[in-house]
This record gives sequence, C-alpha cells and structure tokens, in this order.
Amino acid sequence: MYKIEEPIYFYFFAAVPVIVVVFLLVLWWKKRAQRKFSNKVLLKKLAPNVSVFKSVLKLLFFILGISFLILALVNPKIGTKLKTLKREGVDVVFALDVSKSMLAEDIAPNRLEKSKQIISKIIDKLGSDRVGVIIYAGNSYPLLPITTDHAAAKMFLQNANPDLVSSQGTAINEALNLAKTYYNNDEQTNRFLIIISDGEDHQEETKQVAQTIADEGVKVYTIGVGTEKGGPIPLKINGSLIGYKKDRKGETVITQRKPDVLQSIADAANGSYIDGNKTDKPVKTIEDIIGNAQKSEFETKQFSDYKDQFQWFLGIGILFLVLDIFLLDKKTRWLRKVDLFNEEDK
Repeated sequence: MYKIEEPIYFYFFAAVPVIVVVFLLVLWWKKRAQRKFSNKVLLKKLAPNVSVFKSVLKLLFFILGISFLILALVNPKIGTKLKTLKREGVDVVFALDVSKSMLAEDIAPNRLEKSKQIISKIIDKLGSDRVGVIIYAGNSYPLLPITTDHAAAKMFLQNANPDLVSSQGTAINEALNLAKTYYNNDEQTNRFLIIISDGEDHQEETKQVAQTIADEGVKVYTIGVGTEKGGPIPLKINGSLIGYKKDRKGETVITQRKPDVLQSIADAANGSYIDGNKTDKPVKTIEDIIGNAQKSEFETKQFSDYKDQFQWFLGIGILFLVLDIFLLDKKTRWLRKVDLFNEEDK
C-alpha cells in the first residue's frame, strides 16, 4: 500500500513540455542564425565536433533529473505496518446498471452519470460503514469488493461504463446473485443492497431472487433513473454523436424507465423504491435509512505506518543532473563512427 503526501507538486510536470518546446525553438534559432553567416560546408570545418545527439542526450538527462526531483517533492510513501481496527457500521453494496440504455440523455447528463452522482453522494454521507460496488448489464461483475476505503470506491465508480460488461441487457437477478457473495456471513452486520437502474429488466425470476436475498437478511432498495417518456440511446465515437441505436426495422429505439419493475423488486425484498431523478431525494432517503440502522462492530485492517521514499527519487534526480552538467555537447570518437544522426553527411 502506498500514498502520496503532496500530490499538488504533480502540476510541476507541466514544465517538461515547455522545456522541450524551448529547446526546439533555440535549436531552430541557432540553425537559422548559422545559415545567415555561413554555409554547411564551412560551418562543418569551423565546428567539426558539434553534436546534435549529445545535445538531445543532455536534454533527456535534464528532463529526467527534473522529473525525479518533482517525484521527490511529491514524496510517495509505502505502508510498512498493518494494524487491526474495530469499527461500527453497516455493509452497503451498490449494484449499478451499466447497460446501453443507461446512456440515454433524458436525464442530464445521462442516466449512468446521474446514477454515479447519487452513489458518490451517498458514500460521502457514510461514516465507518463498508461499501462495495457491482456493475451489471446482461451479466454482473464485481467492480470493488466490500471495503472501508470510500475514496477507492468513488475512484472505481468513475470508471464504470457499458464497455466493462461483455453481455448487454438488464439482468438485475445477476446482480442480486453476485451481491450474496459480498457479505461476510461470520459478521452479523446490517446489510443493504441498493440497486440503481432504469428498470428495463427482462428476467422473470428477478422477484424470486430478490425475495431469497431478503430472506438472508439483506435489505434491498431500488433507485430509478430516467423518465417514463424515455429517450433514444446515443451512439458515440470519441465523444462525438454518430447517431442513435435502431432496432431491426431501422426505427430508433426509445428506452423508458420502468418504475413498476423496480417497485416490484423492492416489494418482493421488503424494501422500497426511490425516484432518483432528483439527486437529493435518494441521497437523503438512504442517509436516513442507514443512519437509523443498528451498527455492528467489525474488524478491519489498515496501514498505520508509512515510510518516506523521496530520498530515492532525490538521489536519482541529482545523478541525472550531474550527468547533464558533465556531459559535453561535442562528439566523441566512437559516436563519430556510429554517426546516429547522419551528421557526417550534413
């Protein structure tokens, strides 16, 4: 495990392309000025040992030296000691629908991004509770195992998209079955499963699976996103709209939110359905539900001691800068024989 002490210094890397551009401009200016006063043949006789390769090599050493010094300022640390902590909380698993229909833009910016916003804000409201994330479409996949690292949960959440799931569709029962494996049966914590979807489920057995997971002590809540009027599913390449998804007849597919499906799943699991089109409503509702739930004690491990690693980067950075200082920009005998840049022919 590692952590970054001063990530703000990463902004200094913006100076690297500036240094390269300045080097190229100076090189161009020198060549242009030399042409005004001399031709190539005479210039070669006046300065036979000038090496473009050495100049590029010096620039490379300088950039590497600066880069490692920046990393030294950032000061990455490596965890060296694990300690066991006892916390009180509940287990919350989010099942996020990433099917193509979630790309519909009937809710700004689209259904999927709205769902991510809801989950992220709910996570912000949690205390020492554990969270896990499942993504599903035609199949379900574990995006993040259950953990107390809320920052990691939010980071993984941002990467959720339809491309992560090989089979398209909306099989909520797949997510319900996977959720069963997330909870630790040895720890009698309160367990919550929050399903966020547009409700376009095509599996008959979903309600039965929901009832089964509820019988195992998991409280299931569903959050619906999208409008009942619906909208087309955009097709994009590199962020540019190229059209909308069409059916076999060539007509544009209109995807609609199915609140009755989500309501029936929640009813089967003795939970409740929440309209998610306004972010604050599901966030506040789930916050109240989890806040009033009985907290159970559980053990978790985390790194307590971190060791600085800046000295390694500092040493390597200084080494490259020293090499840059002592490396002359003149040709050496063996380089003149190699002639990597065909300088002898110029």
